[in-house]
Amino acid sequence: MEQTLAGRNPLAMEYGNWSWEHWKTEIWDVVSSPGFWFHYGMIVWKLALILIVGRFIRRMSTRALNHILIDREKTPAHFNPRRAKTLGKLLSNVISYTVNFIVIMMVLNQFGFNLAPLLAGAGVIGLAIGFGAQSLVKDVITGFFIIFEDQFAVGDVVQIGAYKGTVEEIGIRVTRVRSWTGETHIIPNGSIAQVTNFSVHNSMAVLDISVAYDADIDAAIELIRKTLHEGYKTNDNMVGDPKILGVQSMNATEVVIRVIAECKPNSNPAVTRLMNAWIKKAFDEKSIKFRTQV
Repeated sequence: MEQTLAGRNPLAMEYGNWSWEHWKTEIWDVVSSPGFWFHYGMIVWKLALILIVGRFIRRMSTRALNHILIDREKTPAHFNPRRAKTLGKLLSNVISYTVNFIVIMMVLNQFGFNLAPLLAGAGVIGLAIGFGAQSLVKDVITGFFIIFEDQFAVGDVVQIGAYKGTVEEIGIRVTRVRSWTGETHIIPNGSIAQVTNFSVHNSMAVLDISVAYDADIDAAIELIRKTLHEGYKTNDNMVGDPKILGVQSMNATEVVIRVIAECKPNSNPAVTRLMNAWIKKAFDEKSIKFRTQV
């Protein structure tokens, strides 16, 4: 039977046996060749070196930025700490993107890719994306001017449209704002039309105190002044002694006395709550009523 099959197609069996043996021999010769291991060993070594150097450059760049953008109070090159923190994060992201792009190009080059057509094609695609993604370009330009004009910085408490919270990050394209209840709002920079920054200047705590209409107003005002003055000495958020403006309004059951206190940025809600507690305890001790019983 075998002789019959061989007689029918002797070249096929001979070619098939020769082909398999030939490929086994060729593969073994290549794998056992020192040149093969040296060549691919050099490629692996170069890839590892490229990745290590890229990571080293990113780390050193981040450290250099942190060193340059720190707040130097005693030197002529003074940096605003808010602005320094924001610029540090933005520049760190830009450097990371740039280094990662270069690393990817060098890795592709090690695998034999011709980078010239690839870069040319990327340029054409980038131009097409630039025309089609105008909102993206707007986001990037707006983000640049937010940082350049120091409209707000990382750590500031801001109101952007309907969202109020602490700025966690100002990126190239979006701004992240975390509200006091824990939600994180991601806002495209191009949609930021109006911003209220609560962290630039000192805030004002405004407190309206209702006193019974038949109470001694002078004694109540003096008690309020003394109580708030003692509290001011123990509170770091107040930057000045609270001031009593006088009687704000009155009706048949109460007289409203207005008090203001200058506070550190965005600390007025906490200060207002503390002043309410202080005055409530003081009024209870002196038996002063907040409203006339009718």
